[in-house]
Amino acid sequence: MLPINYNVMKKLLTMMVMGLMMASFMQAQDAPKLEVKPSGRILFDAAYLSSQNQKDELKSGVGIPDVRVGVGFTYGKWKAKVDMGYAYGKIGMKDVWLQYTFDQKNFLRGGYFIHQYGYQSCTSSSFKETMEEPQSNAAFNNDRMIGLMYEHKTKDFLATVSAVVETDAMKQTTDVTGSEGIGALTRLVWHPHTERGNIFHVGISGGIEGARYNSKEELNHKQFTLAANWPTRVAKIKAQQAMIDEAKTMYKFSPEVLFSKGRFAAVGQYFLNKVTRRNDLSAFNGSGAYVTLRGLLKGNGYVYTMNDGGIDTPDPGFMELVLQYNYTSLSDYRAGIYGGYLNDWTLGYDYYINKYMIWRVRASYTRVTNRAGFENNELYALETRLQVKF
Repeated sequence: MLPINYNVMKKLLTMMVMGLMMASFMQAQDAPKLEVKPSGRILFDAAYLSSQNQKDELKSGVGIPDVRVGVGFTYGKWKAKVDMGYAYGKIGMKDVWLQYTFDQKNFLRGGYFIHQYGYQSCTSSSFKETMEEPQSNAAFNNDRMIGLMYEHKTKDFLATVSAVVETDAMKQTTDVTGSEGIGALTRLVWHPHTERGNIFHVGISGGIEGARYNSKEELNHKQFTLAANWPTRVAKIKAQQAMIDEAKTMYKFSPEVLFSKGRFAAVGQYFLNKVTRRNDLSAFNGSGAYVTLRGLLKGNGYVYTMNDGGIDTPDPGFMELVLQYNYTSLSDYRAGIYGGYLNDWTLGYDYYINKYMIWRVRASYTRVTNRAGFENNELYALETRLQVKF
């Protein structure tokens, strides 16, 4: 048996401990840091509303239509967000998602959020330059949905594809809804010019979705309901609504274009949604479009956001004028469904006071005709909003 050299063992043990400490230190240096960032917003609205038909109950007043509190997490290539909202006595979940970023060009996001479909996907509902989103987008696009979205972006292209489940999957369990409706969405954008004050992109979106949940057994997963509110959140009243019964599948299509030069920007988008139906009933076709013109009264050009494919929120201190026209058709005489024709003209002013505050003023005229069970109506609206974000 060889004699034990304790001095040698002591040195070896010391070197091993030092090596382990160094490895642990290096690992700690290489490990990503967990970053936690709170977020939130508050909207303060006031509106003067004058309608031709008082049955719609469009009354003037004030309100706080949205209060959000959320938190975002970043850990290396992983990101997550949880966002809750409060409005008029109701608490509801907003964004709840987890994302893995493969590299600067690719990420995969899963959870409950607004999936990319059309130009309006580039901004959340409270950051629309016209205060409220175009009614055509509200009618023909989706709210948040549970699903997976993969995004790929390069210097010249943005492409997304999503697999989604109907919105009620977040509100009801399958013992109530039955088998959930599923769908797929995609958005493809070519943006050869993305410099400040020199922007151009064209895009196209498409989708296919199964029929939706309804509490009535005879309509459950045999219907779609397409609707849009009058353009105010002080009063939440439907301006249009088409309930398409005996529905099978919805096919949707939406081209878009964005142009900006210097202090001027223009956006246009068209919607076409077709719903096939059972029992040899005629398919329902709905359509809509909007054009938005933006001009900076103060500021040196609009900035493009590569991740979302659109104009970013203007810098603090900027001011702009906005003009928008929107039409939405939810009436199809061949299908025997009359959800209404809507035309809306909007003039707006936006002042981006600082990093955390935005002041908006909106004047609009909206007319709805050809809605079954409702008289034609017109709404004159003058609204203002102070928006606080953090």
